[in-house]
Amino acid sequence: MTEQRRKIRRAFIIYWSLLVYIVASQIWWFIALELQNDQMSVHKIQYLPKNELYEQKAAQIIKAKNLKTAQYAGEGITFLLLILAGAVFVFRAVRRELRRGTEQENFMMAITHELKTPIAVSKLNLETLQKWKLDEKQQKRLLDNTLEETNRLDALCSNILLSSQIDADGYRVTNEEQPFSVLIENCADNFRARCPQRTFKSDITPDIFVVGDAFLLEIAVNNLLENAIKYSPKEKPVEILLHKDGDYAVVKIIDEGTGIQEAEKKKVFQKFYRTGSEATRRAKGTGLGLYLVSNISKRHGGKIIIQDNPKGGSIFVLSLKAEP
Repeated sequence: MTEQRRKIRRAFIIYWSLLVYIVASQIWWFIALELQNDQMSVHKIQYLPKNELYEQKAAQIIKAKNLKTAQYAGEGITFLLLILAGAVFVFRAVRRELRRGTEQENFMMAITHELKTPIAVSKLNLETLQKWKLDEKQQKRLLDNTLEETNRLDALCSNILLSSQIDADGYRVTNEEQPFSVLIENCADNFRARCPQRTFKSDITPDIFVVGDAFLLEIAVNNLLENAIKYSPKEKPVEILLHKDGDYAVVKIIDEGTGIQEAEKKKVFQKFYRTGSEATRRAKGTGLGLYLVSNISKRHGGKIIIQDNPKGGSIFVLSLKAEP
């Protein structure tokens, strides 16, 4: 257990101990006041003169006692509920901040690796080309590999910058009519060129148009394709479908990977969220890709959902309003 975790655990122990003490003291004061109320009522009744008004005055004393009890109970319950509500609010806020801190720490670990890897590979390839005389085939292989790593680095930087701009509300969406069929086809061709070892199947209905920001839409589709490649075996195909369903243009990115559990289908669209730990996670990533897809779909009045692939894996369905 790290020192930071020890401090957090100690702080939570103190927090809950104080809360239990406050609640216990509230209960103790209620019991003490109620006992005092009972004693005062008994004392008053004992000293009442034994005349024709005795029963009436005794009833008034008991009624006053019951009103006091109701007052103590009402005030006590009100204060107790306020204390518990405040305690729950503070606990959730602290837990949310701790979770966010952990996610950001994991993000920094992931981003460090994600940035260093393509830089190191590109540097090594270029140094190899510089120092050794290689045949044309070997040179092409190294250059293709360098270009692929450079594209990875470019996509990563775009995701980071776009995420920062969106969070700061610094990006303005340009709503223009876009040839969505052409955009999807270009994304598919780009991935075929980047990943020649992978199999891509596409069924794209032509002449589908949407209104939106071409850059953001391309980022969304690219992130979905990148996600499908990361989490599916190399020998399995990735399918890219585009069709029109009523008034909507529907994009489906289908992989045959491990799939996503039902409980995590909404969580994967949260910023920085990734299943498992950074130490044990084999797939590369920063937890920004699907967050951007969800954000971009909302900004275009669309939605993104995840379905189970009967063959195994996942189907990401992006629906956007289509132009007639």
